[in-house]
Amino acid sequence: MFKYKCLNPIAKVGLNNFTDQYEAVDNIDDADGVLVRSANMNEMEFSDNLVAIARAGAGVNNIPIDRCAEEGIVVFNTPGANANGVKEMVIAAMLIASRDIIGGVQWVSANAGDPEIAKLTEKTKKKFAGTEIAGKKLGIIGLGAIGVRVANAARNLGMEVFGYDPYLSVDAAWSLSSDVKHVTNVDDIYSKCDIITIHVPALDNTKGMVNAEAIAKMKKGVILINLARDILCNEADVLSGINSGKIRKYVTDFPNTVTAGHDGCIVIPHLGASTEESEDNCAVKAVLQMKDYLENGNIVNSVNMPRCEQGICTGPRFAIIHKNVAGMIGQFSQLLGNEGYNISNMTNKSRGDFAYTIIDVESAITDDITEKLNKIDNVIRVRVVRKDV
Repeated sequence: MFKYKCLNPIAKVGLNNFTDQYEAVDNIDDADGVLVRSANMNEMEFSDNLVAIARAGAGVNNIPIDRCAEEGIVVFNTPGANANGVKEMVIAAMLIASRDIIGGVQWVSANAGDPEIAKLTEKTKKKFAGTEIAGKKLGIIGLGAIGVRVANAARNLGMEVFGYDPYLSVDAAWSLSSDVKHVTNVDDIYSKCDIITIHVPALDNTKGMVNAEAIAKMKKGVILINLARDILCNEADVLSGINSGKIRKYVTDFPNTVTAGHDGCIVIPHLGASTEESEDNCAVKAVLQMKDYLENGNIVNSVNMPRCEQGICTGPRFAIIHKNVAGMIGQFSQLLGNEGYNISNMTNKSRGDFAYTIIDVESAITDDITEKLNKIDNVIRVRVVRKDV
């Protein structure tokens, strides 16, 4: 019986994928796996029972991923599950920034009681006139699951699209419209584009990437959209860009005291992925990834461990998290051979300082052999996925 804990409400369509082999628990210390959305886990202490955390969403800044790796806890996320919802919000952001739709709606609400509102509308509407997005140059920084969808949608809207991503994946490249111009220098995005939207993860090298230096390279009157992570933009520099007239509008999905209520800022209350469909997709993906790890030892979409798959578990299987150092595979093989275990299949993958090995053997796994594997230097956690033949 596997036990799981939900730290936030998780869509029922996702939880329905759990079978009668799974039990929801109230105490996180009893859980093999945790499902989470926005709950802050950074200060939590984890019991030895916990082996997996699945984030129903893409961002994992609420999870201590490095500490989890050191403790042998695999952290999953669900990239792409909310991509369509965010893509649609980007399209909306371009429209509300290009045309003063919000200002116009607010004017109508303020004058709702005026019996002459129809006549006033014709006199006033020119104050809210804007520009169309067709024919404009759109720059997309980051061509992942969301960026590719934005690029393709923008092409269908008649925009000229430029994309920058030094780590463009093969899958993304195949999905990207051939009409999108792939540039190799982000400065080309800054200098050429009328609208710029950012879709990169929050990393040390992306924090504050849109700063005064980057803004100085942009076209006068640029629209800047950030629905990815607030820390990607130095917002003090963005406000300076707005005040100087360099930036026409800044659309962000992350309210704070710097941008909320500031002229030129359109601040959305973190609605990018807040659709029923996105929440359902994230929940289903998070649950299925956790189940695959618990039942088969397979790792897909982990942010702190390598991708490693060895199919459905049909017999005795070890899943070993260890440091990425030389000689580990040899030690596992030698120990198992000395104990009379024949290895029928093995997969090993590494990522940075960590590695993961799945080993199928042909005889039942004893507690004694598991303990001996655990005692090998640089082994972090040995998990028996299935014990018997």
